[in-house]
Amino acid sequence: MTSNPFFHEVLLQLGPLAITAPVVTTWGVMLVLVLGAAWLRSQLSVREPGRAQALMETAFELVKSEMRLTMNDDPAPFLPLIATLFIFILAANFSGLIPGVAPPTAALETDLALALAVFAAVLGWGIRRRGLWGYLRSYAQPSLLVLPLNLIEALTRIVSMSVRLFGNVMSGVVISAVVLGLAGLLVPVPFMALELLTGLIQAYIFTVLAMVFIAAAASQPSQPE
Repeated sequence: MTSNPFFHEVLLQLGPLAITAPVVTTWGVMLVLVLGAAWLRSQLSVREPGRAQALMETAFELVKSEMRLTMNDDPAPFLPLIATLFIFILAANFSGLIPGVAPPTAALETDLALALAVFAAVLGWGIRRRGLWGYLRSYAQPSLLVLPLNLIEALTRIVSMSVRLFGNVMSGVVISAVVLGLAGLLVPVPFMALELLTGLIQAYIFTVLAMVFIAAAASQPSQPE
């Protein structure tokens, strides 16, 4: 199966639902992650933790430390969403290293779905922490005159997050296609390392933005003295 980053061919039509290559790749990434998580769970041990368990525990401690610094809050309630976002985006970006496969994050619809998930989390945590009226009232702070601007800002975050991830991943796909066309299979190892670094950075940036937006919505407003 070949992947064209500029046009997603319909592989299967289920009524009005079109199954394209990014959808199939997304399912593949999710399947690999679920199977990997199931395998890792079967290896968990309190008395004799293996290397994989020790590595994952170290990684989660790093994630929790980053969340504490970024969100200034207890990371436990937000950890499942933030960790899932980071792991999925990272795996999706790295899937582009497989010959003939374009990463699903190079499709705008995938990035838009991720940004909408973050937007839903922002609404959910804002309402949970402040109450419906308290959260809605925050859009009119410090004055009712800024209400339209705050609403526009909230909506533009969706566009900003999705387009930023799409643009950076797509540029990597295009560059990879050009290099592969010129060098064939003789692609230097440093270039592959650069692809890994780019995928890691983009996953990190997206999740940090998610943390910042969720933390801003979930923070309790300061009480006037």
